[in-house]
Amino acid sequence: MVPVNVYSLIITEPPAPSLLLLCPDEDTVGKTQIRVIPILIGATEAAQIGAALKGVRMERPSTHDLFMDALTNLDTLVSRVEIDKVEGKSFFSTLFLREEGREIALDARPSDSVSLALRQNAPILIGERVMEETAHLLSVKEKGEGADLAEFHSFIEGISPDDFIENEDKGE
Repeated sequence: MVPVNVYSLIITEPPAPSLLLLCPDEDTVGKTQIRVIPILIGATEAAQIGAALKGVRMERPSTHDLFMDALTNLDTLVSRVEIDKVEGKSFFSTLFLREEGREIALDARPSDSVSLALRQNAPILIGERVMEETAHLLSVKEKGEGADLAEFHSFIEGISPDDFIENEDKGE
């Protein structure tokens, strides 16, 4: 498993999917190219991840906040998230909880798992095979200068939901 972080989150309006870009931790330091793993998610899920990234809590609890409050009251923590499988355009993850020395593994959507992990600063991991199958290279400027926005926008504009569907013509 490879540790990843949220590189970017692109929130769109339905019916277009939003885009969660994950990047291996090792790729984020001083390189001219990084690998990004694009995961298509819904607008609601993207909004929840965005809130978690900014540490925002709504006036009334969201479903994710409610879940976190329940875990906290049960003395349970999110210990890690593993994005461990991809089939076509669908990613699969396991949410690991720790409660009194016991580990609990739950099947969960990556968007929900990432949202919960961000709320507790828990590690997000991706399987090496999943990364090999889904990662795209993105060129970036030297450390401290930020991403090359024109190339990044070109990369994002070129992504469509069809890119995540197996295509028999390509031999996939």
